[in-house]
Amino acid sequence: MTAVSAPTTAPAPPGPPPVPAAGASDRRVVVAVVATQLAASLGFFAVMAHLVAHLRHDLGLLAGTVGLVLGVRVGLQFALLLPVGTLTDLLGARRTGMISCAVRALGFVMLGSAESVGALLCAAVALAVGGALYNPAGHSLLASVGPGSRSGGFAAYVAAQHLATVAGPPMGLLLLGTGSGFALLTAAAAALWVVAGVLFLLVPRSRGKGAPARPRDVVAGVRAVLGDRAFLYFALLTAPTTLLANHIMTAVPLLGFKPAVATLCFSLLAMVAAAVQPFVAVRRRGERPWVLRTGLLCAAAGFFLLAALDGTRPGPLMIAAVLNGVANGLVQPSVFQRTARRAPPERFGSYYGVMAFCAGMFSFAGDLVIGRLFDLGPAGAAWALTGVGACALVAAACTAAGGMAGPAAGPARYDGAHATGAVKVETTTGERK
Repeated sequence: MTAVSAPTTAPAPPGPPPVPAAGASDRRVVVAVVATQLAASLGFFAVMAHLVAHLRHDLGLLAGTVGLVLGVRVGLQFALLLPVGTLTDLLGARRTGMISCAVRALGFVMLGSAESVGALLCAAVALAVGGALYNPAGHSLLASVGPGSRSGGFAAYVAAQHLATVAGPPMGLLLLGTGSGFALLTAAAAALWVVAGVLFLLVPRSRGKGAPARPRDVVAGVRAVLGDRAFLYFALLTAPTTLLANHIMTAVPLLGFKPAVATLCFSLLAMVAAAVQPFVAVRRRGERPWVLRTGLLCAAAGFFLLAALDGTRPGPLMIAAVLNGVANGLVQPSVFQRTARRAPPERFGSYYGVMAFCAGMFSFAGDLVIGRLFDLGPAGAAWALTGVGACALVAAACTAAGGMAGPAAGPARYDGAHATGAVKVETTTGERK
């Protein structure tokens, strides 16, 4: 039965309401998705931490061309999320996840053998398609569990990603040091994505079951999200978050830092982000606006610091890594928790797709502009990184001005439906801090 609470002018309670304990089925979903994330992220970051150096030094590409290859992957991946998010709702997250891992494995094999710009772009397309299928599948499965396990489950999911980020770059260095080159590294990444695909089989079939997909159903799913103006504003406001999370991995090698220093930077960032997760998970803090604001401010400070570096000062780089780690650790769960709370259970993929589409388009445009600025020399690089920090600062300022009234407050809020399908709908008048 759907419970509806009447509007009230009383202040919102200080925190989310108590939630029921997690069931065995919820725990099985969380364990399977977290294990999948660990394997997939290990393969992904082992390659991505060294991809810029490979493109720049092994293949001799200009920074603008490097930005194009990276931008095509990110931009296409998130552009596809607009329809793929709804397709995940229709096809089922379990099936979508297995397909995504197979496509991503193929993409890494193609990347390892590519020597021309055309071949690199083909590999980027395959990686983008696989990523577009993978992200809504994992997020949808976690959103399907009850609120009692969703917050902690997503914290473990994010921690697994960042712990794999710590182990991935050193693993990449080790494989590159064997003398077999970049092809061996990408082959290992492909194997890990195959393992991730097998792990999706551990998810109960009932959680991954979808309805037959028809073109008009996809359009209807996207239209339903676009009609939620409060959420759409939230998606636009958080559009810079993907660029903020990913661009440091591009900027550090382009600034001239040695691979060992860059690896230490990425590992420190990941450890800090993972360490933040227990704090965010307790009492569902990720749903509170100040968590997102704090993360955006930390990201702005980190990029402003990067703008002053030239590849010769590892000390300040580590400070920037800590700031970006805190930012990633706060922003990612905050966006997920508030989206899961807003979206109806049967529409989470559609909501996630629209939000990620906005972030991807922003990141795609940003990568192209930033790559061109880096080609202009040190002054251009400083302006590029300052601009990224300014984007974070503007987003944080908008949240402070009350721009986050969307997913956590509005005419209708869907608060964590459980697998039974019960939906709690509330009407609220204020934002929880």
